[in-house]
Amino acid sequence: MTGTSSFRRAERMSGIEISEIVQLSEAAAALRAEGRDVVALSTGEPDFPTPPHVIAAAHAAAAAGQTRYTPTLGTPALRAAIAAAAGTVAGEVIVSTGAKQVLANAMLATLDPGDEVIMPAPCWTSYADIVTLAGGRPVVLPCPAAQGFKLRPEELARAITGRSRWLMLNSPSNPTGAIYSREELRALAEVLADHPQVMVLSDEIYRHLAFSPWTSMREAAPELTERLLIVDGVSKAYSMTGWRIGWGIGPAPMIRAMGAVQGQVTSGASSVSQAAALAALTGDQGLLDTRRAALRARRDRVVAALNALPGVTCAAPDGAFYAFPDITGAMERLGAESDAAFCKLVLDRAGLAIVPGRAFGLPGHARLSFAYSDADLDAGLDRLSAVLAPGPVAA
Repeated sequence: MTGTSSFRRAERMSGIEISEIVQLSEAAAALRAEGRDVVALSTGEPDFPTPPHVIAAAHAAAAAGQTRYTPTLGTPALRAAIAAAAGTVAGEVIVSTGAKQVLANAMLATLDPGDEVIMPAPCWTSYADIVTLAGGRPVVLPCPAAQGFKLRPEELARAITGRSRWLMLNSPSNPTGAIYSREELRALAEVLADHPQVMVLSDEIYRHLAFSPWTSMREAAPELTERLLIVDGVSKAYSMTGWRIGWGIGPAPMIRAMGAVQGQVTSGASSVSQAAALAALTGDQGLLDTRRAALRARRDRVVAALNALPGVTCAAPDGAFYAFPDITGAMERLGAESDAAFCKLVLDRAGLAIVPGRAFGLPGHARLSFAYSDADLDAGLDRLSAVLAPGPVAA
């Protein structure tokens, strides 16, 4: 049977594809399937296992019949636990299928066509695409290494217009690990005091993985509470990426609007996964300290190794589990015209998958995750060193 397909992409999908991070990870998997020896340091997924007591709680929930639909905003027990930890009430909490859905719910619930969302770059690859899908316009503000990859108050003030609807922050940051201090958050809040139409989304998914003092925007600027959405979840700190549980904490009217979106898209999050998340939040938290210490040790090894390479400079991240080195010298050394070309060359020559900085809005860098095992980190760094080793580089 022949004929012309009637498929047509919606205009809002223009330029939107699967994220470059996922594309690289899938390319690495495809090369492995072909028999290539490939090391991937491209994905933000801890190699630590989900804690045993969390898995046991999931088993118990399933065995007890907790396998049916859940309330759209989340199970009462999990919402209460999240609220208690945040010092708020359950009516200000929504549980979703991952933190990414929290972001999408918020944008779909609040943006009209052409509304602007200010986001400092480098930032997580999905932010801009989620805003675009919701009809908004991403306003990306480059924040180079010279300013610690962080937004300055005067830059925020210049970026705000009559169409500004949100400021999106991420601390600790993906991909840089940068942390906004209490004073830096206060300075941004003072700018926002003159612009009550601008809401603040504070993505704090890496808060338990801070190596330096960390403050929530909710604590630093309580006067913003009625227009502040905190995004968090269990994926990173508790090694529960596949369980797909994230949550938002915000004013009740915002949460209700986000719930209306979620109710028409996915309904409530998985019942068994919510039971597991409850166990993670209410169980022994000592494991967080142990894993954070392990990640700090990995950070120190990776940063030292990167700074020893020709053409590479890397500041130690203050949190999360990513290094974001400047590779402009290495690009020149290898004759790579862009960071994307450099990463492709490293994958082709050395079988190492890393992510170009352009994916995060700041070219000239690359992101390496140190959430991998020590063996994978050693292998990956050895491969990068071999490509950049002193002496003539093969064409």
